[in-house]
Amino acid sequence: MKQAGQIVLFKFPQANLEQGKLRPDLLVSKLPGDYDDWLICMISSQMQHYIADFDEIIQESEPDFVESGLKTASVIRIGRLAVVDGHFLIVAMDRNILA
Repeated sequence: MKQAGQIVLFKFPQANLEQGKLRPDLLVSKLPGDYDDWLICMISSQMQHYIADFDEIIQESEPDFVESGLKTASVIRIGRLAVVDGHFLIVAMDRNILA
């Protein structure tokens, strides 16, 4: 079951609209209504994309890092948002990092 704060996998499209690779994303919120639409936020291990005072970093030294399912320190890229139909999301990690 999907819930806000969960890390899922999704083929987040590239800026040039080409299909991207399967990547981790943060479920921000389910949109209201009858559809399984979710606001998601891209997560990247490319730390050079971090924008100070805007993005959020998830460090390997954090006590619940292992539970996140991420492989390395990553940045939650707040400026990379999308609304996605829930059936395109792969629930592979069940750690709620917003709790």
